[in-house]
Amino acid sequence: MAVTPFATSDTKKSIIQIINTIIPLLAILTAAYWIIPYTMLGAIGLSIIAAGFVVRTFIIFHDCTHGSFFKNKKANDFMGFITGVLTLFSYEKWKKEHMIHHASSSNLDKRGIGDIWVMTVDEYLEASKWKRFCYRAYRNPLVMFGLGPLYLVLIDSRFNHKNAKKKERLNTYLSNICIAAIITGIILLTNVQSFLIIHGTTMFVAGSLGIWLFFIQHTFEDSYFENQNDWDYVKAAIEGSSYYKLPLVLQWITGNIGFHHVHHLAPRVPNYKLQEAHTKTPPLQHATTITIKTSMESLRYKLYDSPNKHFVTFKEVKKRVVSHDYKLRSLKIS
Repeated sequence: MAVTPFATSDTKKSIIQIINTIIPLLAILTAAYWIIPYTMLGAIGLSIIAAGFVVRTFIIFHDCTHGSFFKNKKANDFMGFITGVLTLFSYEKWKKEHMIHHASSSNLDKRGIGDIWVMTVDEYLEASKWKRFCYRAYRNPLVMFGLGPLYLVLIDSRFNHKNAKKKERLNTYLSNICIAAIITGIILLTNVQSFLIIHGTTMFVAGSLGIWLFFIQHTFEDSYFENQNDWDYVKAAIEGSSYYKLPLVLQWITGNIGFHHVHHLAPRVPNYKLQEAHTKTPPLQHATTITIKTSMESLRYKLYDSPNKHFVTFKEVKKRVVSHDYKLRSLKIS
């Protein structure tokens, strides 16, 4: 594989990234708590800036789950746990679900774990009115990017699944204890209101940005989806993940995750080598490229039209839904 030479970590670069990410994050949050008695707007402004560094911290966490941030597994697990606590995610739980996402991304027969809920047009037509309502609500931007972060932080990351193994369960319990201890300490040093304003703003904005990045890099008009028999790992990586071309500042904040096609093709490439891998591997440059402007169009795409291999809007499917419901009623009457 052409990207194999890039799938090696650089300890020096990893340590530099920790220094220029986590230290500023803690410093900005400290400053926000310090100034909030004098200017709430200033504190909120700093909290929004801190959210960017939370996203960048999450990228370190993400690399650790792939074992790509350090050469040593224990170092990855340790840093992954620390950054997981800072970003409010349980390391082992998220790691397992994310591995499933990589192994099944764009596979229509293996949806449901670690991904965005996607229904095909046919599934939507066959669904009950209640299921259609739930899906439409789920795909509403206010729900996905508004309630989504709250669900991930307060519920999904705090509890294990019934089939979770002991190691995963203990890791989640320990993460929850550490997070609770940090929250308690912050509240004792400041107060509940300051915590909710500063940490609430920071984590909500970071969570919304994180969901947006995950959503936008798999949801574009001609994204690749296939059933198991026709599914191909390389095509899923290159054609089912986009290259999100961002301004340099946002590219830095998001830890190069815009080169998502490279990441899905070779998850062991650390975030600070993704751009180099993309630039020096010509075939990767044929991946779908989206910008901030064109990415907004993806909010329209709700259902995957399997026969025609592209996403469609609810409006495009509406006539088919009405026709389908009419046929069902006709059959019942007859």
